Amino acid sequence: MEKAADETIVLCLNSGSSSLKFALYAMGEKKQEVLAKGAVENIGAENAMFWLNDGHGETLSQQPQTVADHHQAVRLIIDLLGNRDFNLPAVVGHRVVHGGSEYDQPQKITSELLQDLKRLVDFAPLHMPGAILGIEAVSAQFGQLPQVACFDTAFHRRMPQRAQRYPLPASLWDEGVRRYGFHGLSYEYIVQELGREVQGRLIIAHLGNGASMAAVNDGMAQDTTMGFTPTGGLLMGSRCGDIDPGVIIHLTQHKHYDADALNTLLNQQSGLLGISAISSDVKTLLDCRATEPQAQLALDMFCYYARKHIGALSTVLGGVDRLVFTGGIGERSALMRQWICEGLDYLGIHLDETQNASHATLISSGACTVNVIPTNEDLMIARHAYKTLRASK
Repeated sequence: MEKAADETIVLCLNSGSSSLKFALYAMGEKKQEVLAKGAVENIGAENAMFWLNDGHGETLSQQPQTVADHHQAVRLIIDLLGNRDFNLPAVVGHRVVHGGSEYDQPQKITSELLQDLKRLVDFAPLHMPGAILGIEAVSAQFGQLPQVACFDTAFHRRMPQRAQRYPLPASLWDEGVRRYGFHGLSYEYIVQELGREVQGRLIIAHLGNGASMAAVNDGMAQDTTMGFTPTGGLLMGSRCGDIDPGVIIHLTQHKHYDADALNTLLNQQSGLLGISAISSDVKTLLDCRATEPQAQLALDMFCYYARKHIGALSTVLGGVDRLVFTGGIGERSALMRQWICEGLDYLGIHLDETQNASHATLISSGACTVNVIPTNEDLMIARHAYKTLRASK
């Protein structure tokens, strides 16, 4: 595939413990074109699968593969892209969930940065090991290929200190125990998409299996619902969101939960799944709510928590001029958007039923503008990697 002289090919990687999602972009001063997307799933298992779509979403390849580890997954991705005549990347951008208290901008990956990321594993043990595996896999096989870390926490680093601190001893703040916030790449993308319209008081609701909200004033982060880890804040698919810390003390003292058992409970057995005892998936619960009362209860609670946090974030901002729904649930479920916005007339939030049902970009008829804007974290990573590469040259 012929490459224009002024374009840079960027490979975006989003590494999980057993998966490696990727997107290939052609980036330039006036160009940002997705060329391919795909994933290697179930790495290390017998049912590992590779799939590749072109930039229009058409399937180019979908086949079972024997993929032992992330190193083999990276080689597979590069080889199959090459076999399809895609140009090889000039830079690789990685989604890195946690940047700690130090990193508030994308960073070119060095051996020193990699060591810092390893020290942050305890802060995000579900997400950081996969990202590190992806970085090391690229380094091992393509040692000279520049890599850029794009942090999900960076967007929130400019929040006022009163929003970042917990009411705990200062020594813990100094050790990095603070509210970091997550989904930052999604929030950055929405802010950039709004452009000049980002002015004023904005609440962004990133609602998916993982869910959070952010309060933004004139494009700058003011507060967010997630905290020290991606477990806090809103009720989520299988994560509990905010709960009384006394529950943790009770479970350790009287139910003999250790750290691993607590992690499993709070991150994998709670949220929509825990309440419904059916599924963590909103669509599944919507489909069965008529006959399964616990499914309806789970959905009601999800919307109640979301509505309550919109109210809290509007207080942080002194009102709200615009509410943006994004993420899988926010983009695709008109009914969930409707339920969340019920009772928010006092904030000027009122949905147009027809526009909401059609998933239009503008779905409001009240004083507060309500938008549905699909997020694109891959493109945000591509933008960061492209700019960081150019700056380093």
